[in-house]
Amino acid sequence: MTLIDTSVWIDYFNDAHSEQTDRLDSLLFNGAAAMGDLIFLEILQGFRSDKQYDLVRRKLSKLERYELLGDSMVLPCAQNYRKLRKQGITIRKTPDVIIATYCIKNSIPLLFSDRDFVPFVQHLGLIDALAPET
Repeated sequence: MTLIDTSVWIDYFNDAHSEQTDRLDSLLFNGAAAMGDLIFLEILQGFRSDKQYDLVRRKLSKLERYELLGDSMVLPCAQNYRKLRKQGITIRKTPDVIIATYCIKNSIPLLFSDRDFVPFVQHLGLIDALAPET
């Protein structure tokens, strides 16, 4: 399974073509795309039309879903944020810290286009779903 970040879903729903949206197409076709509860929330908040909201809610509800933040994730998230801060890197959004830390802790690849995930790849072992396999 691969977790798909909100940044990729937004591009996907806006018909933006990129390496990430092409990979998302492939993951959906193969049944290998997963959804995080926090990501699901972010996606659903973005729809103004009730019709689009209902359609996307129904479709995305069928994906395997992970609970990204619980008691066991609080300390690892704070530690990862602090590790990056000590290196002079400030992550702009707490949800990105939660998503990246969950993926790191569970060895789940993340498909993203948001630059805030790059330090997690470079310094903390986040698996970039687009990185070539070694």
